[in-house]
Amino acid sequence: MENHPWWKYILENASCPFSNYKNHPWWIEKEIINSILNTRPLHLPLCGNLFFVLMAASAATFGTFYKPAPSFNKPKFVYATKHRTSTIFARTSSNVTEEAASSSSSSSSTITQPKPFSGKPEADVVVIGSGLGGLCCAGLLARYGQDVIVLESHDLPGGAAHAFEIKDYKFDSGPSLFSGFQSRGLQANPLAQVLDALGESIPCAKYDSWMVYVPEGEFLSRIGPTEFFKDLETYAGPNAVLEWRKLLDAILPLSTAAMALPPLAIRGDLGVLSTAGARYAGSLLKSFAKMGPQGVLGATKLLRPFSEIVDSLGLKDPFIRNWVDLLSFLLAGVKSDGVLSAEMIYMFAEWYKPGCSLEYPLGGSGALVDALVRGLQKFGGRISLRSHVENVVIENGRAIGVKLRSGQFVRAKKAVVSNASMWDTLKLLPKEFVPKSYEERIKNTKQCESFMHLHLGFDAEGIREDLGIHHIVVNDWNRGVDADQNVVLISVPSVLSSDLAPKGKHVLHAYTPGTEPFQLWEGLDRKSTEYKQLKAERSEVLWKAVERSLGPGFSRDKCEVKLVGTPLTHQRFLRRNRGTYGPAIEAGKDSFPGHPTPIPQLYCCGDSTFPGIGVPAVAASGAIVANSLVSVSQHSELLDAVGI
Repeated sequence: MENHPWWKYILENASCPFSNYKNHPWWIEKEIINSILNTRPLHLPLCGNLFFVLMAASAATFGTFYKPAPSFNKPKFVYATKHRTSTIFARTSSNVTEEAASSSSSSSSTITQPKPFSGKPEADVVVIGSGLGGLCCAGLLARYGQDVIVLESHDLPGGAAHAFEIKDYKFDSGPSLFSGFQSRGLQANPLAQVLDALGESIPCAKYDSWMVYVPEGEFLSRIGPTEFFKDLETYAGPNAVLEWRKLLDAILPLSTAAMALPPLAIRGDLGVLSTAGARYAGSLLKSFAKMGPQGVLGATKLLRPFSEIVDSLGLKDPFIRNWVDLLSFLLAGVKSDGVLSAEMIYMFAEWYKPGCSLEYPLGGSGALVDALVRGLQKFGGRISLRSHVENVVIENGRAIGVKLRSGQFVRAKKAVVSNASMWDTLKLLPKEFVPKSYEERIKNTKQCESFMHLHLGFDAEGIREDLGIHHIVVNDWNRGVDADQNVVLISVPSVLSSDLAPKGKHVLHAYTPGTEPFQLWEGLDRKSTEYKQLKAERSEVLWKAVERSLGPGFSRDKCEVKLVGTPLTHQRFLRRNRGTYGPAIEAGKDSFPGHPTPIPQLYCCGDSTFPGIGVPAVAASGAIVANSLVSVSQHSELLDAVGI
């Protein structure tokens, strides 16, 4: 292999400027191959050694900011569990309403004063923030036998995915649409793989449909290989059916290349050649052999925006184009011209295969957070709530710990990991230690917009008994799915998990999915009449969507809890810069930053890092950082222990 021209190229260019590696093979293929292609003009051998390129090129994927990870002590692994997978929409909300802080003393949404840190004020690794990415990272590090502590500013863990309770109504603040928890094997979603590693399981309720309200009409959309064709025939016509079949025929064969590596095998150093490359060479080669030469040629499309596949197939039906844009936007926060083809293909394979189903975790998204916290503590990890990090402490150019708002110093003997957004992490760093180029990249990164939210608790009397959990409302295709006030998502999780509401009641969460402009709210006093009037005005689209979805049996007057959240709610309660959902990075134009930073011993995970926005992505980012901070042998033993 040493004499292979690709390997020589890798050795000559090991410091090329990229640091991205992803949780699924479609991410790896894009970032590895595309990074090489962007480094020098090359001709990629299309029908041959794609696998070799994939594995050998891993050596060059760790960027100018990569620093060798510390090797921690090697633990014994004796815990093995079953496997789950979950595919979760990226465009889920992340909200704690301001009213929750004042309407109920039992609300978990209240911002409280920082408390003095209790316990030993040091750890091997200090994790800033208990979002899903931070909890996945911390849980795996604890599983690896490391002393790890998570410092959370608020009084409940979970970050944008936490749950909160008011008047016995338990609300999801973020993720609500999941699938594939019962799947097995190498295709597991990063969150499911982390839960497996921590020995945790989540009971779920299964379902297979959601209600869709579009300009053409309203219908119950079912997942599966054949059901959607019936909806298309009725609401879009025979041409839409033909084009949808053409799309599925073209992309489903490519899914084998998008599902060949388990996300938990990825790490941020050359050890990936062992934990991912050598370990799964057989399955990768088998997937490419199954695809055949034409399939391998088509696999290069995984590296490009999904709209290019749609265009290449000559798909012109307006409903099909709009539907694809909607799915892209819900999945990745951008339309089909900005989402990576591999990401969409993976989702299509999950949703349009025989026997597929959607699954909602009983107990809500808070049950996922609770499971991660249990796993963390099971292996000796710690979490400290109401412990607000004021800044990262740098000594001799290295991150050595954090200073809390209380004034207390918590030492990190080996690493600090920030689960905050890139913009909020930057605020934690002393300016004199931040390279100008790093600061400028963060400041120049485009942001997604924010959210409007409506959380309701209401009497179920008069509501139809066949009410489904999910509803999607599109008001005007011509405005685009990314236009503000145009798309509303509604979740009524008490339909499937009755413990989320008192008997005979329902909980509901409606939101505009990352399309609310922050500039409309910037500078407003939250106690002012102007702010309250704007809240009433901008939330009306949510109320109308709820009334349309629930029917005449619903009345605003029947609501026992009414909570409206705004971009300022995000900014305040979730400490999100400008209330943003995350970076608006489009496929083919830019890539998400890697996890190491220019400051040694400081790492980042979460939706501002590779692989990006969404629950699977942030879970993968946390896992990648944890894997990168331990030896290859430890990492391999973990993969053995969980059976992948």
